[in-house]
Amino acid sequence: MANATSSSELSSSRVDRMIAAAVQKSEELGVNMNIAVVDQGANLKAFRRMDGAWLGSIDIACKKARTARLFDMPTGMIGQISQPGESLYNIEVSNQGLITFPGGLPITDQQGTVIGAVGVSGSTVENDHLVAQAAIDTE
Repeated sequence: MANATSSSELSSSRVDRMIAAAVQKSEELGVNMNIAVVDQGANLKAFRRMDGAWLGSIDIACKKARTARLFDMPTGMIGQISQPGESLYNIEVSNQGLITFPGGLPITDQQGTVIGAVGVSGSTVENDHLVAQAAIDTE
């Protein structure tokens, strides 16, 4: 008997569309990216390493996705509030390591509930964010 996907679960078909959109945006920008998608529990749901993408960015993409899900906000926002003197200074050393620069975004359902996150790494943080946003914009 097949399990039905609940409305609060990130479906594999949506993840496939997100990865495809991220790859397309990466190609438009002329960069090779690592793209990670995590589910509601911050568990890896899908990963894509484009040919030639930096090996060091595999872990970064996964941590960006995980960070965005654990705190339900873009990683760039966390970076702003984790600077010296700010309320979350040094948060990046918690939770077995977080990434607090742009490229990780929460994924929401139609009601606005966070159901996962995407993390992208392989270029400048500006490009990482653009590619992550392209994945989010698929729905």
